[in-house]
Amino acid sequence: MTQDRYPLTHKFLMGRARHHLDDREKGLLEESIVEVQRCPSAHVVLERGDVIERSTLLIDGFIGRVIFENGQRHIVALHVPGDFVDLHAYALKRLDHNVVAIGPVRVGYIPHTRIDELMNTEPHLSRMLWFSTLLDASIHRQWILKLEQLSADGRLAHILAEMWTRLDFVGLAETGGFALPLTQAELADACGATSIHMNRVIRKLREAELADVSRGRVTFLNRESLMNLAGFESSYLYGEGTLKYL
Repeated sequence: MTQDRYPLTHKFLMGRARHHLDDREKGLLEESIVEVQRCPSAHVVLERGDVIERSTLLIDGFIGRVIFENGQRHIVALHVPGDFVDLHAYALKRLDHNVVAIGPVRVGYIPHTRIDELMNTEPHLSRMLWFSTLLDASIHRQWILKLEQLSADGRLAHILAEMWTRLDFVGLAETGGFALPLTQAELADACGATSIHMNRVIRKLREAELADVSRGRVTFLNRESLMNLAGFESSYLYGEGTLKYL
């Protein structure tokens, strides 16, 4: 089983187009994780402005990209197991935001010197890593669009639909819902709303029999209608179709 052979990277390997990697390449990626760390909820995994010499793979749990501006917290991205949360920092060396654990997490680190080696000797594997950063950018664009297009209930519905889809890619979603340890305040910060407004939005989705969000879990009452409210169309997640590979 993939999980037995690649215990640290198997969720990454379950994601989009990873089947194009052969066993040797999968082994190289697994061996590149030189340190594993468990972090408690709210732990700042990476801080804005710090010089970064390694990239972080989320093995278990959820992570948010967080910007603090004018005394307010803004969650500008969410990550699920199998995501590299800072691979773009390989080129940038610094982040313009914090990377924060949402609930307990387990992360693995790959030194940038190791990524240098892979870039120089493994073009196919390097392309898969590059794809991960491009997928992050696609998700960012969609979040910006939905923040502009939708009301708060539609924005929450979109986040729930997206998170279910991304978790489904890595075998962590169920037909009826999924675990999501975001607090009401964190959901508000991800949707550009206040906590009081988010309370009303969550109640609205429940009363409309679309979804129940409570105690760290999302339970779908009518997933299709929820996705319709969100205007959710999953092509920006690139779950299907061909990719360039050698």
